[in-house]
Amino acid sequence: MKGKEARANDNYHHPASVPADQGEQLSLLLRQPDQPDNAKILKVAIIGAPNAGKSTLSNQLLGRKVFAVSKKVHTTRSRALGVLTERDTQIILLDTPGLTTAQKVKRHHLEKSLLVDPWTAVKEADLMVVLVDVSDRWMCSRLDFEVMKCLAQHPNIPAILVLNKVDLVKAKDRLLDITAQLTCGMVNGHRIRIRPVIKPPWAKKRQDTPLDMDSSVLDNPVETKSGMNKEQLNELRSQLGWPNFKDVFMLSCVDKESVETLKHYFLLAAKPGVWQYHSEVLTDQRPEDVCTNIIREKLLEYLPEEVPYSVTQVNNNSTSNWDTEEEEGGIDIFVKLYTKKESHMKMVIGVAGQMVARIAQEAGEDLSRVYLQEVRLKLSVKLRK
Repeated sequence: MKGKEARANDNYHHPASVPADQGEQLSLLLRQPDQPDNAKILKVAIIGAPNAGKSTLSNQLLGRKVFAVSKKVHTTRSRALGVLTERDTQIILLDTPGLTTAQKVKRHHLEKSLLVDPWTAVKEADLMVVLVDVSDRWMCSRLDFEVMKCLAQHPNIPAILVLNKVDLVKAKDRLLDITAQLTCGMVNGHRIRIRPVIKPPWAKKRQDTPLDMDSSVLDNPVETKSGMNKEQLNELRSQLGWPNFKDVFMLSCVDKESVETLKHYFLLAAKPGVWQYHSEVLTDQRPEDVCTNIIREKLLEYLPEEVPYSVTQVNNNSTSNWDTEEEEGGIDIFVKLYTKKESHMKMVIGVAGQMVARIAQEAGEDLSRVYLQEVRLKLSVKLRK
């Protein structure tokens, strides 16, 4: 739908797609925002431990898969931005990498952006969303220490707690225990009251989970960039949760209806202000970045252990080099995958080339839905000598 007729329809959402041409995407990003009278805006930073479901939540809110998602940690390597525009309100979603430590970045040879981007994103946010995977018993017993440091450094930015993957928790009353623990029993300045559950005598007492942090965390200058001294960090370390959350949501990021409730909350929380982007903008990512991330998602999904993390992609660095077939329609994208070991190369290729063919097919289908045109993706695998 285009033009005046589309804009007159209250149910119309501006096109959720990314131009396949880099020049077109850049032109769209530089276009003057077409904000209406009484425009409102809200910048939301979604933070959390690695693999909490941040990118899945962002995709569901936007209504289209823009950010890569996989079950392995560190799928998102740098901060990416999504734009949700509805009527007179624009929501800027800052999808960040999972908060991690310098030691883990060095140990797993990850990008330094994993240390910097989440902290940078929070500084420009109007609202923080702390996402917790409640299906992981180890992760939901207390807030991740890096998340706690981020909250403590920005006490003036409103924060809400979102418990994700509640559909995977069989004992629903446990969600109330988790809420009480992660909020220190306080929500929006009020103490919450939860009726205790009488457990049978044979029920095992849950042990406190040790913090997942490196022993050198308090002595590392990168880790203490939060501006807190050792005494403050030690005090924070003793806390299980954060007592200053404004609200708590329980949902499953793959459930559209429950995410709609959160989206409605964002729309109501937006304040009068100038839009940052034209209403047709969906993300600030370049088309080739979207392509690279989707391919990485498939590599992480289908390849074991450290193999996908060691694969390097080369796609000519520009969509101007992508072949567009006017007669057939759609675009042809050629990407080279380089591996460090011959054994890794064989795993990426698979038996009779089945693995690389599967990755190319599924990534191509995802890209077709992002660019709204047919994508024929071709992958070649080589050993980097």
